[in-house]
Amino acid sequence: MAKRSSLSIRIVEGKNLPAKDITGSSDPYCIVKVDNEPIIRTATVWKTLCPFWGEEYQVHLPPTFHAVAFYVMDEDALSRDDVIGKVCLTRDTLAAHPKGFSGWAHLMEVDPDEEVQGEIHLRLEVVPGTRACRLRCSVLEARDLAPKDRNGASDPFVRVRYNGRTQETSIVKKSCYPRWNETFEFELEEGATEALCVEAWDWDLVSRNDFLGKVVFNVQRLWVAQQEEGWFRLQPDQSKSRQEAGNLGSLQLEVRLRDETVLPSGCYQPLVQLLCREVKLGTQGPVQLIPLIEEMTSTECRQEVATNLLKLFLGQGLAKEFLDLLFQLELGRTSEANTLFRSNSLASKSMESFLKVAGMRYLHGVLGPIIDRIFEEKKYVELDPSKVEVKDVGCSGLHRPQTEAEVLEQSAQTLRAHLGALLSALCRSVRACPAVVRATFRQLFRRVRERFPSAQHQVRPLQNVPFIAVTSFLCLRFFSPAIMAPKLFHLRERHADARTSRTLLLLAKAVQNVGNMDTPASRAKEAWMEPLQPTVHQGVAQLKDFITKLVDIEEKDELDLQRALSLQVPPVKEGPLFIHRTKGKGPLMSSSFKKLYFSLTTEALSFAKTPSSKKCALIKLANIRAAEKVEEKSFGSSHVMQVIYTDDAGRPQTAYLQCKCVNELNQWLSALRKVSINNTGLLGSYHPGVFRGDKWSCCHQKDKTGFRLLPSRQVLPESGTAPKAVSCATPTLCSHVPTAQE
Repeated sequence: MAKRSSLSIRIVEGKNLPAKDITGSSDPYCIVKVDNEPIIRTATVWKTLCPFWGEEYQVHLPPTFHAVAFYVMDEDALSRDDVIGKVCLTRDTLAAHPKGFSGWAHLMEVDPDEEVQGEIHLRLEVVPGTRACRLRCSVLEARDLAPKDRNGASDPFVRVRYNGRTQETSIVKKSCYPRWNETFEFELEEGATEALCVEAWDWDLVSRNDFLGKVVFNVQRLWVAQQEEGWFRLQPDQSKSRQEAGNLGSLQLEVRLRDETVLPSGCYQPLVQLLCREVKLGTQGPVQLIPLIEEMTSTECRQEVATNLLKLFLGQGLAKEFLDLLFQLELGRTSEANTLFRSNSLASKSMESFLKVAGMRYLHGVLGPIIDRIFEEKKYVELDPSKVEVKDVGCSGLHRPQTEAEVLEQSAQTLRAHLGALLSALCRSVRACPAVVRATFRQLFRRVRERFPSAQHQVRPLQNVPFIAVTSFLCLRFFSPAIMAPKLFHLRERHADARTSRTLLLLAKAVQNVGNMDTPASRAKEAWMEPLQPTVHQGVAQLKDFITKLVDIEEKDELDLQRALSLQVPPVKEGPLFIHRTKGKGPLMSSSFKKLYFSLTTEALSFAKTPSSKKCALIKLANIRAAEKVEEKSFGSSHVMQVIYTDDAGRPQTAYLQCKCVNELNQWLSALRKVSINNTGLLGSYHPGVFRGDKWSCCHQKDKTGFRLLPSRQVLPESGTAPKAVSCATPTLCSHVPTAQE
């Protein structure tokens, strides 16, 4: 049995942000930190004080986390990014909202003295003296201190204060994992009420020292206990009164905390068997569980339930049968064809999740080139006469205002070209569509045609209903949302600017009209879309021909395609990474990172020069011993991880890989930890720095070896930040940094 916490996070939008640039605007993005550890970065929305992100994340956390903070930043190309403000939600605040925190929160000013992190290892003793007892405080070491200097580290020292006396440790240069092993004593009077305060500071030669955190102890309790030792979490300095910072704007968030108890997998087998039996029998057997689950599921959590059920049946090889059962259940209670699959039913939500899981690569292949072209061209496109902006055209100083008619005609030409290219790419993609997706659409097409046989209907010809059932998912719930928000479907790394967003929105509307089979209702809704009508009308015929071919897949063809796919080991995670290369030897060696395309499977971590190149195995999966983050100061670069493994001769090796952002870093770490969870000889602790010259950059120890092996553990986060476990006690290691497996 294991306990875990998870956060469902949706960063919606901001409003009334202050202008940080000389243009009177800002380029805002969000950083999400859990206990001051960055785990999420949104895309930047350029030149706006009211940004919209709409980004969603699922993060698994240790149950002991204290707070999650949302920092709104202003991106600057030439200088350090500006901090606009933050919203902090403590664990207690989230626990007080069982259905989740939802709404607007005012941004607060960021106080450097409150931005602390890390822990300090102390030993406190009350020892007898000649005249009175003495309070002995041993400052041993600290871990994960906040980096305050530009080099990505700090120069920490500790200040111990008691009863008007102050004593300080030595300064450890360039380390967030310092060791002191220094002891201080104070005279202790019986009945004294003064508190013992242990403060960590970053020493600066020119400017004032930076506060790193403090721990305050009740001396009366120490007197009773006589001795106390352990790792203590550094706390912020909240003694200062907060000054009014003015209006920093607001952030709209949806955050839900869920604490879960995960039982051994065998406990769930009876339920899994019942669900699988019901899905295999379909409507031929007593269908009870699936309708009951839908009936008992609220609208708010239906998407989550649908996603989890889909994952279950995908693992059992019954995804197609599960969706087919949902199709039949919904068709059985639908009397009007024009309302089919239009609600947020379990069938609709499950099909959405299915397409995102099984069809994402297919979506990228069809939409990717068109989306890239729109982002590169950055053309001004507008069809609504009430929103047209007249601009100057011409060259060599001979400018004239472009008329509204010219703007509308050029916009229509641009959109017709994009829509035509998209439909052509879609028609050519039949064989590229995954077999399981084609087979699922085949079942949907057949079930709808059986439910609504050919006849005339007052709203639309019924012969179109099977096609519309397919396009309601393929176009309306998959392609159109991806066109409107390519960042959320991983088609682009950044959100579109205002001009590109408008082009994408108009293209998505056109795709929706094609998906609706160009009904009079869709034409009447926005009459200014009329210039696209010829292309839309032609697109309907193309789309119907595409769907006819798409669903024309026989059982034998489906099995052959699935068998061919089963011979390939599917990637768990893939994408471009930068691998560290060391040049030269000795103290003058230099470092560089080379970009390669990496692929992680259940067998190995491999790489190639390009996605289509032949792959070379870098690390066998069974040889992985740990996957952890690396300090920013180690290479002067952020988002670097280390994969610790053994080579074929059993020698320990480390591969350093750099990701493009904190989101990618956490996704790769999560994937590596999940596939190696059952490996033998997993490490219990690691060095977050690198061994350079004759010592580790993190703790300055000179022993290069000394990793302690632990048996493998089963508890591991699925994504997001890794849990921080109890410290490993190996004295020769950077022992204060346990691995995620620990």
